[in-house]
Amino acid sequence: MSPTGVGLPGVQRLDHVGITVPDLEQARRFFVDVLGCEYMYTLGPYLDEQGNWMHEHLNVHPRAVMNQLHFFRCGGAAVFEVFEYSAPDQDTVPPRNSDVGGHHVALYVDDLDKAVDYLRENNITVLGEPTVSKGPSEGQRWVYFLSPWGMQFELVSYPNGKAFDRQN
Repeated sequence: MSPTGVGLPGVQRLDHVGITVPDLEQARRFFVDVLGCEYMYTLGPYLDEQGNWMHEHLNVHPRAVMNQLHFFRCGGAAVFEVFEYSAPDQDTVPPRNSDVGGHHVALYVDDLDKAVDYLRENNITVLGEPTVSKGPSEGQRWVYFLSPWGMQFELVSYPNGKAFDRQN
């Protein structure tokens, strides 16, 4: 916490989300063909064969290789920076939400039921049925789904807003 309560100077918005995947081509198909994102460009490879740059700057094993990374834009705003690494100490099991470092990416959709049907038609694992939120989030419905490599995503929809938006 900032002692002044002001926060990070100059912060404006979320810029992008970085994701590491086991197979960049599989991820490209998922982001473009299933989610409808726009492929933007590719960078890499990046490695440091003798120094400590990878550990010092990216907190990965010094001999890790960032084979390639792709950038995708989704819905005209969200940018996904998608990496494929190889590293001597790489963990290949995605964290669950309950694990430290667990996470998910939530995507807003206009029609949750239509989006869930679409995911199922494309053989994407949907976790349960949509949930109706209560309390401050009343008006929202949501459901989790898994990418082909097991990363957690969420669909959310609140076409008439959430309860906390209507409170004055």
